[in-house]
Amino acid sequence: MIAIKYLSSCWSRLSGRTYCRALLTLAAVLPFTVPSAHAQFNGPPPGLIVPMDFAAPQVLTTDESVLYPPASNNPLRPGDTINVRIYDVPDYTYSARISRDGTAPIPLLGLVPLAGLTLTQAEDFLAEKFVAAGMFNDPLVLIQTTDGPGQNITVIGETHGVVPAIGAPRLMEVLSATGGLPSTVSHIITILRPGVNEPIVVNLGNDPARSARANIPIFAGDTVITSRVGIVYVLGAFKATGIVPLNNYGPLTLTQLTALSSGTNYTGRFDDLRIIRTVGNRRTVARFDIKKVINGKAPDPVLQANDIVYLPNSTLKSFFLGGTLNTLLGFVSLAISLEAIR
Repeated sequence: MIAIKYLSSCWSRLSGRTYCRALLTLAAVLPFTVPSAHAQFNGPPPGLIVPMDFAAPQVLTTDESVLYPPASNNPLRPGDTINVRIYDVPDYTYSARISRDGTAPIPLLGLVPLAGLTLTQAEDFLAEKFVAAGMFNDPLVLIQTTDGPGQNITVIGETHGVVPAIGAPRLMEVLSATGGLPSTVSHIITILRPGVNEPIVVNLGNDPARSARANIPIFAGDTVITSRVGIVYVLGAFKATGIVPLNNYGPLTLTQLTALSSGTNYTGRFDDLRIIRTVGNRRTVARFDIKKVINGKAPDPVLQANDIVYLPNSTLKSFFLGGTLNTLLGFVSLAISLEAIR
């Protein structure tokens, strides 16, 4: 502020041709005194980003009926081997494999289409067939799958393997069977289940209580997806830029990221911090005032893997901090001195 007042005082002492000469001198020198302004990263072009409603990174599944279903609704598939028996009829026990056309040879009934039916549906369907054929009166049909491609649990991602679905193993048992979770794997696990429209997302965390709640039953046909712990990219007017890894101990917020990056530089444009995120095939951006966030006057956003946190530099702050002001004051003083000599 003192420097600006001094500059105004010096400028007011110039007049006439000296004023014009000083002005031309400043106009000629100014482009060379702020070279950093031309080299700054300004983020993606406006056409590549769209505003976004900044939200929590991933919505966990809370529906108890989805997390803890009474039984698997996994449909039968070609290649599955089933064991069919009728309650109170010990002589009727038969194993059959569902063929490529979806049918299975059932004694007394012939080829019966079973692929695509759940176990409960297949049991009811065979019971109706037995009654319609006059074989049994209100039979209780029991079907059990013993082998086949639909009777395994598939684990993919950072850990992978195929685990036999014996009974209804819990999530931690399935993960342990494929080697457990190394430190590079996220504790947020996604399960794709046949018959469930949305992915099931649970967070094992590091809290035993949370882990016990997230240790849900896994059924035949489920696909368990494990992902790598992500990173966040830090650019611009932070004291330490680069990459910051996420961890399994909890979410990473903007305030925490700022602390891990040793704070911000004076030159930062604090009211224009940008979090750039890829959603599908689009780049989205959210803007925040980092000072308000740190001071608790604005929500502290939760960061996701591969987010880019960019704090632009202020050209005006860089102008004063980079010694450019002293250079200009020197030219003004020189102009005044030349005028005095004249």
